[in-house]
Amino acid sequence: MAKQVKPLSETQIKNAKPKEKEYILSDGYGLRLRVKSNGTKTWLLNYTHPILAKRANLTLGTYPITSLKLAREKARHARELIEQGIDPKSHRDKSNQQEHIRLNSTLACVMKQWLEVKQGSVSPGHVNDIERSLELHVLPSLGSMPITDITPQLAIQTLKPLEHKGNLEALRRLCQRLNEIMKFARNSGFIQFNVLADIKEAFKKPQTENMKTLPPEALPDLMRALSRARIHFTTRCLIEWQLHTMVRPGEAAGARWDEIDWDDKVWRIPAHRMKRKRDHIVPLTNQTLSILEEMNAINGHGRSEFIFASYKDITRHACSETANMAIKRMGFKGLLVSHGLRALASTTLNEQAQFDGDLVEAALAHVDKNKVRAAYNRSQYVEQRRDMMQWWSDHITNAEKA
Repeated sequence: MAKQVKPLSETQIKNAKPKEKEYILSDGYGLRLRVKSNGTKTWLLNYTHPILAKRANLTLGTYPITSLKLAREKARHARELIEQGIDPKSHRDKSNQQEHIRLNSTLACVMKQWLEVKQGSVSPGHVNDIERSLELHVLPSLGSMPITDITPQLAIQTLKPLEHKGNLEALRRLCQRLNEIMKFARNSGFIQFNVLADIKEAFKKPQTENMKTLPPEALPDLMRALSRARIHFTTRCLIEWQLHTMVRPGEAAGARWDEIDWDDKVWRIPAHRMKRKRDHIVPLTNQTLSILEEMNAINGHGRSEFIFASYKDITRHACSETANMAIKRMGFKGLLVSHGLRALASTTLNEQAQFDGDLVEAALAHVDKNKVRAAYNRSQYVEQRRDMMQWWSDHITNAEKA
């Protein structure tokens, strides 16, 4: 018959004094209190491993932080696991490891991993825009939080200030980006469910509008406003560069010095920076070369790899929204957006009988839907476009004088 063990009392535990050698006080059912010579009292559960059939000890805590009542509760839970064929020590170690991973899988960390995958399908400029928007509006509140702890309520509360300011388009994009991050987290095993899938439904929706642009006859008004605008010099040059070259805002803002071919007088934009993932060549005119000379005095000679470097941090290029915000401040809010400069150029050039429509489409880096025709026209009509681009630059210069 098994020896009966009398359960311990709080008085016994408190009065247990250290001796020269450590000793054990038993509470029954494998629960023991080890009293060390330095006075430390540690709870142990002595049990038989459910698989290896060997005796083992599981540490349950130290007294008095772990009380007798709590030690018995921990021991009871461990015995339940043993009955199920689970080793309580391995189970605890695995749980601790999972909790360590959970606590370190913050939104900021998962976002970085998501961006590493995302950058394979979008341009570096777009990646920078995504990262900046999240750093500005989301990470200060949620960045250090484990992604498993993020709730729709927290995300909505974080984004509400954007709605109050009326920045509904920026809000829409952030909802979309958070949704993508959570999808990535789910597929990577960080979470089981994407709880932010429908947070966009909690906000007002931006009104869908055509890209705002100006009619060709309003170009002189734009140039006069630009000449008088109280904006940073780099921003002024960026707007002019975008207008003359007919490229997209992100492509203009991310322009690099190593993309400029001074000998051939062309700007070679690599495929990874283009929306359509095809190299694009822009013939440089006298006016665009002058802009480069002015920017070279500011950001050239090894100061920055970017032509339009951020005035706050020359290791980064200007934000693609910089031109857009400046245009609004110039009095064109609701009338023109920076992307609409391309439409202004397209309309003006298409009204000129001397320029073939294919040249205009090539200048805009539009890909022909006919794949055979697109492959045949990969030359992008670079030489034929030189005269057209110079005509457009001269037209802009004449508008400045009007």
